[in-house]
Amino acid sequence: MEVPERSRRAEAPWKKLSKETATKRARATRRNLLHVPYGDGEGENLDIYFPEQVSEASPFCVFFHGGYWQSGSKDTSAFMVNPLTAQGVAVVIVAYDIAPKGTLDQMVDQVTRSIVYIQKQYPRNEGIYLCGHSAGAHLAAMMLLADWTKHAVAPNLRGFFLVSGIYDLEPIVFTSQNGPLLMTLEDARRNGPQQLLEAALTQPVDPACHVLVIVGQHDSPEFSRQSREFYQTLCRGGWNASFEELHDVDHFEIIWKLTQDDYVLTQVGHIPSLRRAWVLP
Repeated sequence: MEVPERSRRAEAPWKKLSKETATKRARATRRNLLHVPYGDGEGENLDIYFPEQVSEASPFCVFFHGGYWQSGSKDTSAFMVNPLTAQGVAVVIVAYDIAPKGTLDQMVDQVTRSIVYIQKQYPRNEGIYLCGHSAGAHLAAMMLLADWTKHAVAPNLRGFFLVSGIYDLEPIVFTSQNGPLLMTLEDARRNGPQQLLEAALTQPVDPACHVLVIVGQHDSPEFSRQSREFYQTLCRGGWNASFEELHDVDHFEIIWKLTQDDYVLTQVGHIPSLRRAWVLP
């Protein structure tokens, strides 16, 4: 899967600085808990940012960064914190071990355990909403099929917010992106939400849990194809799902714009306080 040239040109230094600046601002202006361990591993930690009116009953938005599972960091991924906490939402940014240190199996397990930690730490939450971009959307999507029983907890999942995600991993096996991952076809199938959902015999645990699949107008054809096909698979499987193509944004702009208070994806007024279905108007 190749990122389109427009997106490559858009990945300019000031764009990266914008995310870093927004993260620094969030850490300086919002009450937070940083580098909270959710496991024993060195990379298994998360940051929690709280709204002004702190409550254990707040809705929680849990974000997983992208980067083809081999780049990116929670320490530059808090760019949506200020817009969301201003509207009463607690935001969690999760770190996971990227390749080559981490394998896909390990990343999926780490993301699973990070959600277990949030549920156990804040059992009165008004809903946990998972948000991921690109590879992070893949990790979030894998939680649709997680076996929570072995963790002795049932997370209060109320919505999935999948932005320009990768759901069929097999095409990546034969590309240069697989260099650090060393992913086999077996690995791709075991960690591919598209194929796993197609084969799943069980219905969603909570039919009210909404899955919003989003792609940018200027995303590459492969990202657009995978997003549409994953949405269709969700619908066939009985999930409460919807699909949105956002106008005039590419693979990077669709997430960079989360720094903006008036961006459609950060306006939870369109998604009533994250307490109901995660749906755009």
